[in-house]
Amino acid sequence: MTENTLFFIPVLTGLVFIITGIILLKFPPKKRNSFYGYRTASSMKNQERWDFAQIYSSKEMIKLGSLLALLGLIGLKYRPDEETGVFWGMVFLILIVIVLIVRVELAIKNKFKKSA
Repeated sequence: MTENTLFFIPVLTGLVFIITGIILLKFPPKKRNSFYGYRTASSMKNQERWDFAQIYSSKEMIKLGSLLALLGLIGLKYRPDEETGVFWGMVFLILIVIVLIVRVELAIKNKFKKSA
């Protein structure tokens, strides 16, 4: 298990997602800002969208962070060389980030169809 990047990259980044999601769920940014929170053009259009995006994205971060951490368990069974482990660990991470953005943006779009 030591130095198995296919285990450590997804598990550690998954835990970061989970912790960040919990923090944002418990302490969401109250007002639109350019410092922290889920910040995209669609989420920053108005305060109502902002508030929705913060709660929705934090819940998705927790779910997807858990999935990412679980994907890391593949590294307990399959022990590739370091380069291959880094590659697949980063692929998992990038895919999870893309899924997060797509899910949140679709949720914003669906919730605010009329005000688009």
